[in-house]
Amino acid sequence: MPLMKNSSITLLVLYYSRHGSTKLLAEYIAQGIESVPGCTARLRTVPAISPVCESTAPAIPDTGAPYVELTDLVECDGLAFGSPTRFGNMASAMKYFWDGTVTDWLSGSLNGKPACVFTSTGSLHGGQESTLLTMMLPLLHHGMIILGLPYTNPALMTTSSGGTPYGASHWSGSDGSKTITDESKHLAIALGERLATTARRLKEIA
Repeated sequence: MPLMKNSSITLLVLYYSRHGSTKLLAEYIAQGIESVPGCTARLRTVPAISPVCESTAPAIPDTGAPYVELTDLVECDGLAFGSPTRFGNMASAMKYFWDGTVTDWLSGSLNGKPACVFTSTGSLHGGQESTLLTMMLPLLHHGMIILGLPYTNPALMTTSSGGTPYGASHWSGSDGSKTITDESKHLAIALGERLATTARRLKEIA
């Protein structure tokens, strides 16, 4: 059954980025999402966490995507979730956000929605896969349907800088200066497209 003419599918692309590499991956994933008819990407970020108690982030970011709100979780039809690696795990700013989603967990607002994860690392073996796997944990607790990247994407067999069956990734260098490779770019776009296609199919059979 095709989607209604005015029906729209919104995919939340939620990320935290320090030097811009994770943000770049988010934009390529959004590109893949919007290549699927009827699908729109909603890019959102989270404020940084400061060890100084008196330090606060501005209410609106100076540049880039707006800060995420819990209503974004309710309104989305699926989610792409990205963070740089921090010792093989997601950044504290993103963990802090997920720790505040208990109300959504109790209400089941994310239950049954498709999701995928992506990351960037400062070093080639700096924890891409462990970060992607640990980022899946809160999504599983929320009852989301986790999507990876299948090996039907030939770039998974040739990439030497990022991209895994667990999600898109990019080796950015310690200062974020490494240019994203064609393979990593292709895999990020493919991940966004797969998320959107899955969300569309789920909505058609609902």
